[in-house]
Amino acid sequence: GTGGSDGATGAAQLCVDTINKHRATLGLPPLGRWTDAESCSDEECESDGNTNTPHGAFGACKERAQNECPGWPGPPQSMIASCLQLMWDEGPGEDFNKHGHYINMSNPEFTEVACGFHTFPDGSVWAVQNFR
Repeated sequence: GTGGSDGATGAAQLCVDTINKHRATLGLPPLGRWTDAESCSDEECESDGNTNTPHGAFGACKERAQNECPGWPGPPQSMIASCLQLMWDEGPGEDFNKHGHYINMSNPEFTEVACGFHTFPDGSVWAVQNFR
């Protein structure tokens, strides 16, 4: 199912809260929850999972940056904090190829994040965090 119908609404808030917890360690302002883009973000997850291509649908929701957790064991509420921790642990650093997830999460120019999820029949979850 999609994020909106499989109980991922709580996971979306957990996602935003977890990103903001990490940002707070750097004294950065919290990101707002970009709820208007959540259903679009869910669709990006479904598309990327179906094509097995992380970031394959990037830009469809008019986001400026995107992080993605591809094919994690679900449900969304149990995987999102671990995936975000791994991304945060990439930083700090300047090389986007090595530290890009951290750079996106800690970017002071971004003000909102939309967290999308799609759970596939095998129980795997694809999750995106779209920043603007």
